[in-house]
Amino acid sequence: MRLRALLDTDALGLRLLGGEDELDRTVRGVMTTDLRDPSRYLSGGELVLTGLAWRRDAADSEPFVRLLVQAGVAGLAAGEAELGNVPEDLIVACVRHRLPLFAVHESVAFATITEHVVRQVSGERAGDLAAVVDRHRRMMTSGPAGGGPDVVLDLLGSDLDLRAWVLSPTGRLIAGPKVAGPGLPADTCAKLAAEHLAAARTGRRGPHRVTLGSSTYSLFPVRSSGRSPQASRDIRETVLSDWLLAVEADAGDWPEERLDLLRGVTQLIAVERDRRDAARTVRRRLAQEVLELVQTGAAPAEIAARLRVAAPVLLPGLGAAPHWQVVVARVEWQDGALEGGPVAQSLLEEILVDPSATGPEPSDRIAVAHTGDEAIALVPLPAVSTEHDGSEAGILADALLESVRDPLAAGLDDDGRVTLGVSASVHSAEGLRGALEEARHARRVAAARAGRVCAAGHQELASHVLLLPFVPDDVRRAFTARLLDPLRDYDRRHRAELIPTLEAFLDCDGSWTRCATRLHLHVNTLRYRVGRIEQLTSRDLSRLEDKLDFFLALRMS
Repeated sequence: MRLRALLDTDALGLRLLGGEDELDRTVRGVMTTDLRDPSRYLSGGELVLTGLAWRRDAADSEPFVRLLVQAGVAGLAAGEAELGNVPEDLIVACVRHRLPLFAVHESVAFATITEHVVRQVSGERAGDLAAVVDRHRRMMTSGPAGGGPDVVLDLLGSDLDLRAWVLSPTGRLIAGPKVAGPGLPADTCAKLAAEHLAAARTGRRGPHRVTLGSSTYSLFPVRSSGRSPQASRDIRETVLSDWLLAVEADAGDWPEERLDLLRGVTQLIAVERDRRDAARTVRRRLAQEVLELVQTGAAPAEIAARLRVAAPVLLPGLGAAPHWQVVVARVEWQDGALEGGPVAQSLLEEILVDPSATGPEPSDRIAVAHTGDEAIALVPLPAVSTEHDGSEAGILADALLESVRDPLAAGLDDDGRVTLGVSASVHSAEGLRGALEEARHARRVAAARAGRVCAAGHQELASHVLLLPFVPDDVRRAFTARLLDPLRDYDRRHRAELIPTLEAFLDCDGSWTRCATRLHLHVNTLRYRVGRIEQLTSRDLSRLEDKLDFFLALRMS
């Protein structure tokens, strides 16, 4: 607002004592002070209100006014309650420094002026910011100009003094203000995401207000820019994948204009979300193609060629990925009315991001396909290091579960379930089929546990060995005889060495080339022997369950 507008408001009872030529100055705030030197608390553009308690004699006016001018204030309003009329020496000093000066009648409280200025300035800022948001939204809709959601979050901070963050449904920080100030702790992000998901499942319209410690947050859902709140037939289709805008403020008493402004901000962020989802189309298609090749038993060379196409897209600048991991997720709802595959796909694309990473870009390194209620992620690993305990680093089921369990459990409410399985890393196309079966089996191990969100990794599959000493002898003998006796009998009659071949094949993780090299056989000879093993036992060595049964039988024999 401008200083001139103050004189047009009769309720303020202001009289202009000097500075008529400066009344077009913009007022950006208001401050009441009786300090002799208030400059350290001024940032420029304020209307300063004073009761003149700082003035002991006429000599004090000049330095006081000089300090205000140096701080860049818009004007000075002096109360008449303390001294009666405003002293002439103060009027002279203001005229000398071209500082507009007002007299405040003793019947008018400074609080009345402060409330009026704050209300006017806040309203004007909100209008200006709304125009900026609208312009920014149009720019982002037509192309990648505009700078993304970070720009608007900075505007909320600078113009409306609102700190805000964009979070994923699991509490990952996607965007936040770049200005200086304390960030949002990871545990706070997770709690806000959980509160948002729980509130969304109730069907209540946002914003949802949450108090954590001494801070109150208002949570606004970020929905697809092309979808209205009622457009989705079932909230469960999107509740586990929608972003949210967390604003550190209580929106309960906000006017409708400000609420509309924040909803406009969420629409702007939704444009960025839609653009990122569109960019994922290529990665999803690559994952679907690789998955179909693996599941149909395509030649390793064909799978390897497809991986060479995928690696530069997922790991630009690196070339081929030396290692891959497979993560399988399943989302199931009690009533069975909703297909969980698309939900699980979006969910994996969010949670398979390094928790320490911010922004939408890191999630663009994951390729996820889905079929039925299951989603399968193909995760490239640029390098696989070895941990202190000898295990390979990469995605760990325990860490994955820890980062998403609480928020997702809130979104699943009491009618949904998420189970996750994580494979070991493999370094070739030949190992992908085994990794897929391994991840699926790990997910089934997770599904056998209690809880809304469960995960298991490949390390836990080996824990079956710990149970072997406790298996009764008669059960051990019956189990091994059923699987291995047909092979032993065949070896005895034909000297075919099927048992040694089976041991080597399992020890080589199902790799045809490595196993053939170890046994000094041609690959075709190895394939003949494995085919004979499958024929005699009615088992399939490409299935993880059958591999595990053979492994246990050999250990118990």
